[in-house]
Amino acid sequence: MKFGIDAGGTLVKMVKEENNQRFYSKYLSTEIEEVAEMLKQFPEAEVALTGGKATYLQSLIPQEAFQSIEFDATFKGIQTFLKQYQHPLENYIFTNVGTGTSIHHVERDKQERAGGTGAGGGMIQGLGYLLTGETDFERLVTLAAQGDRDNIDLKVKHIYKGDKTPIPGELTAANFGRVLHTKDHVTYSDADKLAAAVGVVGETVTTVSIHAAREFNAEYVVYIGSSFLGNDLLKEVVMRYTVLRGFRPYFIENGEYSGALGTLKLMEEN
Repeated sequence: MKFGIDAGGTLVKMVKEENNQRFYSKYLSTEIEEVAEMLKQFPEAEVALTGGKATYLQSLIPQEAFQSIEFDATFKGIQTFLKQYQHPLENYIFTNVGTGTSIHHVERDKQERAGGTGAGGGMIQGLGYLLTGETDFERLVTLAAQGDRDNIDLKVKHIYKGDKTPIPGELTAANFGRVLHTKDHVTYSDADKLAAAVGVVGETVTTVSIHAAREFNAEYVVYIGSSFLGNDLLKEVVMRYTVLRGFRPYFIENGEYSGALGTLKLMEEN
């Protein structure tokens, strides 16, 4: 039995391999002690760790765990998934949207960090709370999917009002920029506010990603991360905006477990 664990700031992602089968599970970072208690039940298991809380988790368990750098583990996991799904790529950007967002360029078997942004799941949760008072992430994204951004975000087409636009009219000119134009005759629901919050995160993440893709002459942007869990609106915004800007998005099934799977595979190679 082998465990690969990505102990992050918000979630602990776990991949267990046993009898040539792979099992995925996740826990809140506040439940890391419960994860440790579970691992204590399998003292002979091989354990591989990565993530910001890896050293703390190591202090709680009896196994002498293998540890890897988070970026290396995530890259290894992505490469493993791409091979599994028969979608080989040699030159691409991968964007990991977790609490914040980290962006990397991959060329064949090498990766380098190309940048990042503080926009991510943490911003959705924090801004969502400030806008609506809601704290539960699942509730936030469920509400956001029911909202309408059109009265809140100012699009290029709103500025040109039917005239020919120099860039696609559906591009956002200013997130939240239409509020002062609509405030006297529109009531903004919590769902509308949250949809706009998810929109600004998705468009920020995508903009930074495609700038990196353009710099490195990469066609594909591979998106992973726990912020996409149950968050169809964020996925839709990112996918549509990436295509609109002329690049190809690719979402990996179970991609949020790339770090956990990658550290397990690195352990096997060492």
